[in-house]
Amino acid sequence: MEQTSVSDRNNRVRQVRRAVEVTQAQLAEAAGVARQTVVAMERDDYAPSVYLALAVARYLDTTVEALFAPQGEATDRAGEDGRARAGQKAGTRGESVDGRGEPDE
Repeated sequence: MEQTSVSDRNNRVRQVRRAVEVTQAQLAEAAGVARQTVVAMERDDYAPSVYLALAVARYLDTTVEALFAPQGEATDRAGEDGRARAGQKAGTRGESVDGRGEPDE
């Protein structure tokens, strides 16, 4: 398996987060991390764990591949689908990212 260099990564967290009108603080709270962690992810200064990447992708209504796949391998599900669902998801920002739709406690 070929290792991906930092320059080959395609980090779209900021782009998708903004497209679905979510703040860094909202994303951080939903994912259970500090806002500074989201900032570091968006700057490509921090590679999230699989669990964190899944939580971020679920909250942004996209896939991990769409957020972090190397250049040329990312799907475009995040762009159009994320924006299309932004209106539907607007009322559910208080839900947990575990997929059960139950509010965080």
